[in-house]
Amino acid sequence: MGKRYYCDYCDRSFQDNMHNRKKHLNGVQHHRAKKAWFDQFRDSAAVLLDEQIKKPCRFLQKGICGFGSNCKFSHMSEEEQYNIRRQLEEDKRHEEDSEDRIVFGRSVEEWLLKREKRRAALSKKGDLATKEDTEEAETECEIPQQLLSVSDLPPSLLPPPPGGWRVKVSSEWG
Repeated sequence: MGKRYYCDYCDRSFQDNMHNRKKHLNGVQHHRAKKAWFDQFRDSAAVLLDEQIKKPCRFLQKGICGFGSNCKFSHMSEEEQYNIRRQLEEDKRHEEDSEDRIVFGRSVEEWLLKREKRRAALSKKGDLATKEDTEEAETECEIPQQLLSVSDLPPSLLPPPPGGWRVKVSSEWG
């Protein structure tokens, strides 16, 4: 019987040879099935834009449209378009609100205030704070407890030792 070719888009198999495969891949049915598959993953904004451009389908208003998803007219009701539009506006508003937030839930203003307090505390200390001490205080950050509770972390995720890493500087090359 020979090898068989299975098309995932069309859910169909046939004898695999150059002629049959070329005929299938260039066929209208395959193109429609492929388009329907990729249309499942389109974002809501693109779907809404396409549906607003199209005119309403007359056959759908009278009963059933025989073209289905291949119809060149819109099968989406005004209410469905309104719901998608409202959802897109909510998503956009939510995205704008979350732009000011850092991943850990603190805002930039909170982080700046905390940084200023650390700097003020260092300057009030009165000790001869060296440049290394101020850099160490600035780079010191809070490590999330969820990260510390995980065993067998890779070295890249482990927190640095309290004194920092010791780096051996070598001027010899080769």
